[in-house]
Amino acid sequence: MSTNTLNPAARRGPLHGVRIVEFRGIGPAPFAGMLLADMGAEILQVAPPGQAAQMPVPEHKDPIWRGRSRLALDLKQPAARAALLDILPRVDIVIEGFRPGAMERMGLGPEQCLARNPAMVFGRMTGWGQDGPLAQAPSHDPNCLAITGALHSIGSADGAPVPPLNLVGDLGGGALYLAMGVLAALVHARASGQGQVVDAAMVDGVASLMGMVYAMRDHGIWSDQRGVNMLDGSCPFGSAYETADGKYMVAVSLEPPFYQALLKGLGLEQEELPAQYDRAGWPVLRRRFAEVFKTRTRAEWTAILEHANACVSPVLDMGEAVHHPHNQARGVFVGGEHPVPAAAPRFGATPTAHAAADLGPAAALLADWGVGKAEIALIIGSSQ
Repeated sequence: MSTNTLNPAARRGPLHGVRIVEFRGIGPAPFAGMLLADMGAEILQVAPPGQAAQMPVPEHKDPIWRGRSRLALDLKQPAARAALLDILPRVDIVIEGFRPGAMERMGLGPEQCLARNPAMVFGRMTGWGQDGPLAQAPSHDPNCLAITGALHSIGSADGAPVPPLNLVGDLGGGALYLAMGVLAALVHARASGQGQVVDAAMVDGVASLMGMVYAMRDHGIWSDQRGVNMLDGSCPFGSAYETADGKYMVAVSLEPPFYQALLKGLGLEQEELPAQYDRAGWPVLRRRFAEVFKTRTRAEWTAILEHANACVSPVLDMGEAVHHPHNQARGVFVGGEHPVPAAAPRFGATPTAHAAADLGPAAALLADWGVGKAEIALIIGSSQ
């Protein structure tokens, strides 16, 4: 168990005392690192000297990099690689997000690392995985959505597929599966003394996230035609509507009780409309809902519908979202003048900080991990 008191607030949470070395990269791997840091893990981030300056957002203003201690190491140098390998016996998890073979070429692949610490978990994050015809190809979030059926399923019937930001591939199918995988492997390692490699691929995670949709398709509930399905924004009671002031409300009144509440809030009578699940009548429902929503402003509809048990919410931009009463009451965003999302999820017995604080200098963290002064001097010296 860690005894470091350099930054006690950074060491709250269920992962208190878990030690991680993270090789700095881009995309889902650092987001997974943020999640683990928020839950209390102690993360030593290793990066080439000067790499932080290349990031588009200043590191101290980007929440994805919070909660780490940082060590600059030029891993092209044998002394730096040797110094890093010497740290590994004190580490629980290694995370890297490079193309397959990159770590091996540096002499820091799973074989070399697990030889130093057989009980360690080696987490690997890629788009396509460690094997397969595309393993060495570059990728971004939409590429992985494209070959899993996910991207084809998102968008209107008369338009092109629409990438849902980078939420589904990078973060959902990538970072979350990496974090879940290394923690599951850590449970096994602590029970058995046996470490292992976790091959987390965005393409695998996105396919996994699509499991329910594939099941609905196989049972005739979902169509491969885009823009005609219950959950893709095309059904009239699961869609967004413009209001009188040019803003939007989203109604997701799928179940009959919520649908009845929607009709009541809109002042409509079921007897005057097509049946809810009569797809032939959906154009009529959509047209009628659109007409009614245009009669009031977003604020007026929010006052009528947000607490009407109809599953209707105002569509807010990011600047507005931080001021929503529910988000403010729960502390969903933190940070004063420039708020950022707070740590999630929340734990009853081992509460986390709202956002993990940085751990401080690498030398102090290494000392807390039991590395001797002379060895720390060599490690820090190898970064010069």
